[in-house]
Amino acid sequence: MHELAICQALINRIHTLSQPYEGARLERIVLQVGPLSGVEPSLIQHAFPLAAAGSFAEGAILDIDISPIQILCKRCGLTATLVSARMTCPECGAWQTDLLAGDELILQRLEFLPGPSH
Repeated sequence: MHELAICQALINRIHTLSQPYEGARLERIVLQVGPLSGVEPSLIQHAFPLAAAGSFAEGAILDIDISPIQILCKRCGLTATLVSARMTCPECGAWQTDLLAGDELILQRLEFLPGPSH
């Protein structure tokens, strides 16, 4: 299950990004996942608590935003959002398209709650 390895890498990145917020509690992590990323969001949701156990991210909520597949048609110039992974232009039927979005795996945001005052 490569999703566990992805979650472990995510925890490492979160640890690095959280250094300036020492003492704060990590409440929420927002991850953007595209349908063509090769990552299964439900498996990420299941693997995350295992990877986060004992870390700064333990107990944080993992929200996953699914991004749409977007293409640019090289023939007619249409930018389109697709509902399937069929990468043809819905306007002219051309297969000469560029992928604009849908293959990303992005750590979008970390949300912290203030820690106890010293």
